[in-house]
Amino acid sequence: MTKPMEQRIPHPQRDGKGGLDTGPRNVQLDLQNPDLLTPPETDHGTVPNMKFSFSMAHTRIEEGGWTREVTQRELPIATTLAGVDMKLNPGAYRELHWHKEAEWGYVLEGSCRIGAVDQEGRNFLDDVQRGDLWFFPKGVPHYIQALEEGVEFLLVFDDGGFSENSTFMMSDWFAHTPKSVLAKNFSWTPQQMANMPEKEKYIFQGQVPPRLDSDRIVSPTGDVPSTFKHRMLAQPAQRFSGGTVRIVDSTIFKAATTISAALVEIEPGGLRELHWHPTDDEWQYYISGFGRMGVFASSGLARTFDFQAGDVGYVPFAYGHYVENLGKEPLVFLEMFRNPRFEDISATQWMANLPPQVSADTINMPRSMIEALPQDKRPVVA
Repeated sequence: MTKPMEQRIPHPQRDGKGGLDTGPRNVQLDLQNPDLLTPPETDHGTVPNMKFSFSMAHTRIEEGGWTREVTQRELPIATTLAGVDMKLNPGAYRELHWHKEAEWGYVLEGSCRIGAVDQEGRNFLDDVQRGDLWFFPKGVPHYIQALEEGVEFLLVFDDGGFSENSTFMMSDWFAHTPKSVLAKNFSWTPQQMANMPEKEKYIFQGQVPPRLDSDRIVSPTGDVPSTFKHRMLAQPAQRFSGGTVRIVDSTIFKAATTISAALVEIEPGGLRELHWHPTDDEWQYYISGFGRMGVFASSGLARTFDFQAGDVGYVPFAYGHYVENLGKEPLVFLEMFRNPRFEDISATQWMANLPPQVSADTINMPRSMIEALPQDKRPVVA
């Protein structure tokens, strides 16, 4: 039997402490963030916010789709990476452009065509679909065009201060270049330039592109030396008792020279084990499910955050943390790092590969329990 609403409303109280919240409040946000309203007793001290939802970001609506971003402006602690959620309708373009930052993309649904030309004139053209990713090095010009079903994708940039609204676009550049200069550069006449745009086009509607083979251009300098595409979901997963992990870094995706990632799927009740990253901050994007992350910031400081689809999480370098699935379906999320290599340190593996008496004495546990710990890394446990 469903409980009446007044019985389902959470309150900041635990074990006889706290009390009712009968004043003005956003009950839906409290329901989505139970560990902020009533934190575990292990939370302590003041720890910066490490969560922001794309649903609370400004949405830029364009002719051919929409986009929204989570940068250091929205999530101040996120200094190393920023993210963009973008939707293109069938045939729509994210116009010809380039960035000061490298771009890492993951297809959430649908499919699109991506193309680029590097500094040697070498080109790249391919189609990507759900579960595929791409990487464009900084400064390399590229475009994205949705195929017949449209596309939604996540973009991640290797600078927390990045903004999608400050990219270098062909239409914007040409609109701010004297036509006499354009004419001289391209051998065009004023009549030929009559319909050129007067401002950036950014996201605009086009026709669904033809078959890939008919769209290809053969460059005299050839193709890019390393493909800008990787099929992440097609990559065999590492399977553990609590779920799966797929790790993509420069060891298997050579083009991705500044960003590495892991796609984690935690089964109900499972846990992304206690761990930390020894080299870089972690930027997270939650794809589906519901869970929580506990973060230890040293000096007795700890805080817990709840996540669901569309949320962004962030963990500073070296902070110990875990992610736990609290729902009835798999919790799926991406971990991303501004580093060509993926690296983490497992608390279990650390303890299991020390003289067992050292760990036993440290945490007041029987030596036999330390000796029973697995020595190999198991990122997701049941």
